[in-house]
Amino acid sequence: MPREFTYRGHTAEELTGMSMDDFIQILPSRQRRSLKRGLTEPQRTLIERIREAKKAAEKGEKTTVKTHCRNMVIIPEMIGLTINVHNGKEFVPVEVTPEKIGHYLGEFAPTNKKVIHGTPGIGASRSSMYVPLK
Repeated sequence: MPREFTYRGHTAEELTGMSMDDFIQILPSRQRRSLKRGLTEPQRTLIERIREAKKAAEKGEKTTVKTHCRNMVIIPEMIGLTINVHNGKEFVPVEVTPEKIGHYLGEFAPTNKKVIHGTPGIGASRSSMYVPLK
C-alpha cells in the first residue's frame, strides 16, 4: 500500500484547494521570499500558459508548455503537466508530480553534462607525433 503524499502535513488535494497566500506561508524561506516579491513578467506568462494547458487537458488534449523561466517555483497548480524547461541548449521535459512542489523548475533540467573524453589517438597531443606506428 503506497503512502499518500504530504507536503509539510498537507495532502496534494489540500494544496490545490489552498489560496496562493496560504500556500506561500508553508514554503521554505527562499521560495517564500521569491513569491512574496511578486512574479516577473516571464513567470506571469508561464502561469497563464499553464492555466490554458490545464483547460486543454480537461478537454482531453495532451499539451506541453515551453519555458525559459527556470526560476519559477513549482506550485500545486502545475501538478500533472509536462513543462519543457530550457537548459541553455534544448528543452528538457519535466513531468510535474506532487513530490516536486516547492522546488524550482531549473532543478530538474541540468545545464551541464558529465564530460566523456574520447580515447587518445594519433594527433591527440604533440607527443603522439613521435609514437612509432605499428
